[in-house]
Amino acid sequence: MFGPVYLDHNATTPLDRTVLAAMLPWLENRFGNASSRHEYGRQARQAIDEARQKIAAAVNAHPTEVVFTSGGSEANNLFLKGAAACVKPGMLAVSAVEHPCVLKPAAQLALQGWEIRHLAVDGSGRVKIEGYAEALLEKPKLLSVMMANNETGVVQDVAALANAARPTGAWFHSDAVQALGKLAIDFRVLNAVGVHAMTLSAHKAGGPKGAAALVLDKRVELLPLIAGGGHERGLRSGTENVPAIVGFGVAAELAATRAAELPARMRAMQVKLESGLAGLGARIFATDVTRLPNTSYFAFPNIDGETLVGKLDREGFAVASGAACSSANPEPSHVLRAMGVTADIARGAVRVSLGNSNTEAEIEQFINALQVTVGRLQGMTAIN
Repeated sequence: MFGPVYLDHNATTPLDRTVLAAMLPWLENRFGNASSRHEYGRQARQAIDEARQKIAAAVNAHPTEVVFTSGGSEANNLFLKGAAACVKPGMLAVSAVEHPCVLKPAAQLALQGWEIRHLAVDGSGRVKIEGYAEALLEKPKLLSVMMANNETGVVQDVAALANAARPTGAWFHSDAVQALGKLAIDFRVLNAVGVHAMTLSAHKAGGPKGAAALVLDKRVELLPLIAGGGHERGLRSGTENVPAIVGFGVAAELAATRAAELPARMRAMQVKLESGLAGLGARIFATDVTRLPNTSYFAFPNIDGETLVGKLDREGFAVASGAACSSANPEPSHVLRAMGVTADIARGAVRVSLGNSNTEAEIEQFINALQVTVGRLQGMTAIN
């Protein structure tokens, strides 16, 4: 069966075979409810506890700080809405380049009396220090700045931003979904300088869909989004998805063990890819700042990104025109627009995000196919 070369790992990753093998028993004969008092239940509870320990170890957190959710979107909503419900409305500051699962809950909180401050970014996608300092003078109660951007791959200096916010007393959250497996993450170090919560997701790092976590400083009070049987320290009720949680634990463990080798290998492929892109005349975004080692975001003048993605798909390469969660949205990327990129260029943006299974040979094949495809589209543009 034909399968396109997969170059869209920021959208989701293939399930690692080791992860699948660990999950299978919990999809077959180990089907117990972790709240049950018999052997089936005890097995499930032990499996969840072991997964929690593995995830905590991968990011240097304490197991009791790991709160399981169904996905990164739920974890982000849990922090923002849960924390907001426990204090009087005030200012919530979020970066202008956050994922919609941060921006949209923020917009909902605005309807409940919260003042929403969108922190401006510079042309490279980094939070502007001057604007951030001004926002801190207004004593925000909640802050959320992502660790790494899903579209551009730009890495924020979360530690410095959180440390600067400490005098305000704000709770500081970071969406680290794209960072797991690509960057070293140390929650103890981050927590010491003022990061109080962090979101992780299994399917961005070789794990299954349906499992994620909010790593949470226990001093932060949250009102749960889902009330019920009191699972997850009362913060997320509902029967646990044991197979997915088990898979998440193994994926996090693998991500930690590969952290020394995989980012360097992906960086080498990124350099090769971007050399080829530059040779074809592409504009590559945010090349002057620290980015994820697997992410390249680019555009060609007068070529629509969706059209290019479709043509490359037919050539056997799976890439993206932006965030997977927003791919049906015809509007240009809000991330690029926040960076000052014009709408016509932003509509041409295409993202390549590499993963564990990609090879340099695939990068060469992609550049060759891109050269032909771009040439055809530019020829059509010239005729029109």
